[in-house]
Amino acid sequence: MVFWVFGYGSLVWNPGFEFDEKIIGYIKDYKRVFDLACIDHRGTPENPARTLTLEQEVGAICWGAAYCVRGSPERERAAMEYLEHRECEYDQKTLVNFYKEENSLEPALTGVIVFTSTPDKEVNKYYLGPAPLEDMARQIATAVGPCGNNRDYIFMLEKALFNIGHEEEMVIELANEVRKVLDLLENGISRENKLLGATPHIVLKSHIPSLELQPLPEAIATDS
Repeated sequence: MVFWVFGYGSLVWNPGFEFDEKIIGYIKDYKRVFDLACIDHRGTPENPARTLTLEQEVGAICWGAAYCVRGSPERERAAMEYLEHRECEYDQKTLVNFYKEENSLEPALTGVIVFTSTPDKEVNKYYLGPAPLEDMARQIATAVGPCGNNRDYIFMLEKALFNIGHEEEMVIELANEVRKVLDLLENGISRENKLLGATPHIVLKSHIPSLELQPLPEAIATDS
């Protein structure tokens, strides 16, 4: 028994399950987009985080990591159950070709599983859709959930893509915009503290409207 799964988000730096092999490479005709809500890991129903999904685009490539699980049906089942729980916001499992060498015409692997979401709010309640860069940055800068804050997600993605040698302009641009928002918020809080002459505990809130979603009955402590 063997299966391969492609990671393009937090799976790149934190797979969280036992695997037998990891290969850096890419899939074709897909691009990363921060169009998916996360309400149980790095966000809440009132202040959802923005995390990655894939959008089809002819000619695009998406670099990441493919993980192999070999052995018994039990090992395969355990890994898949973990992934389905962790990737609960994704409503599709798609089979794709995986390539290792740039400009390669022949895939290194076929039938690789990738978790994706339907880009339709009526079908997938977690799908947020696109938004202006400033709005996405403000949402990412302020969202916090049981597993941490949303800003760490994009900063770790930025670092992970750098570490595998395939930085992405969209990720860098959005990460830098998040840094601008955090700087403005920090400076604003500092000015307010000076005026007040104290250091109150201030909770940052997003200006993005909350989603009408219910949290999962059990949240697991992992990245998503």
